Amino acid sequence: MTSVDQEIKNVVLVHGAFADGSGWRGVYDRLTAQGYRVTIVQNPLTSLEDDVAATTRVLDLQDGPAVLVGHSWGGTVITEAGVHPKVAGLVYVSALAPDAGETTAQQYDGFAPTPEFVIDVGEDGYGFLNHDGFKAGFAADASDADAAFLRDTQVPVNMSVFATPVQNAAWRDKPSWAVIATDDKAFDQAMLQHMAKRIGAEITNVPASHAVYVTQADAVADVIVTAAQKAGTS
Repeated sequence: MTSVDQEIKNVVLVHGAFADGSGWRGVYDRLTAQGYRVTIVQNPLTSLEDDVAATTRVLDLQDGPAVLVGHSWGGTVITEAGVHPKVAGLVYVSALAPDAGETTAQQYDGFAPTPEFVIDVGEDGYGFLNHDGFKAGFAADASDADAAFLRDTQVPVNMSVFATPVQNAAWRDKPSWAVIATDDKAFDQAMLQHMAKRIGAEITNVPASHAVYVTQADAVADVIVTAAQKAGTS
């Protein structure tokens, strides 16, 4: 049994591409109600370096060990930023998990395409998820109102981030957990399972869209709690 003093009480949440931190509200509410100190990173999505820096600034503010959580592209960010000494465990929420020296784009090699996840790229190299296809590709199980809010708060991502190799793979040294949305249209299901198994994560499969962190906040929060309890004893 994990004692209270061993359980990690700090949680840092990192959003992915085409999103901002507001989508974490449900997870935030559930964790803070249980006494966790939760901080949400706002990634600029301008470069891997910038997103890692934004995450590192938040980690520097933690008053003790923390569980670092990333959704989607946020998985690449926590893979790099998770080497921070205050990070005790990693939670990947339908998230990417490259190895050191690998790019995010390489994770897609050999897996099926995802035609419902349509990215419109501007002349400046930044991409938005297609307005008309947003709900089907990102948040099929959300209400129309919630899907519209996610669509209309999305942050464009500099598409070059997916070609940037990570320098460190925190999952090689820190315990990892993975929440996999089984109805995810952003990634091939086989790709998600492959990445999670490769990093040795404890896997929880949840019937949900790519927006699992919004639509299944209870399930995601439960895995984060488990990580906080188990990482505190490792």
